[in-house]
Amino acid sequence: MVWNWTQHGWPHFAFDPVALEPLERRFLLLTGEVIGAVRHVSDGERDLLRIELLSDEAVKTSAIEGETLDRLSVQSSLRRQLGLDTDNRNVKPKERGIAEMMVDLYRSWADPLDADTL
Repeated sequence: MVWNWTQHGWPHFAFDPVALEPLERRFLLLTGEVIGAVRHVSDGERDLLRIELLSDEAVKTSAIEGETLDRLSVQSSLRRQLGLDTDNRNVKPKERGIAEMMVDLYRSWADPLDADTL
């Protein structure tokens, strides 16, 4: 995988919107299917899915940076951050920190990005 910041012309890049169009269409179609499916699960199942998706993203993102996290600790911290029942696991600071960041992102994804957030 080639990182964005290692490519020629970073941070100024160009793309072909016509080439992306079929991929965008497929993404929107599949996203619609997921949203439709999620509407048919219980609140508890939705919470489990949310925890699973957020923890997966947190663990994978950290791995890219060379950081290994304990998935169960991340999930426990995410549950605590979201006000859900936890297993009272002792969570280390790095797992707690990524969980806080993921929940903040989950709650504020549509907010404008500003210098304080960065």
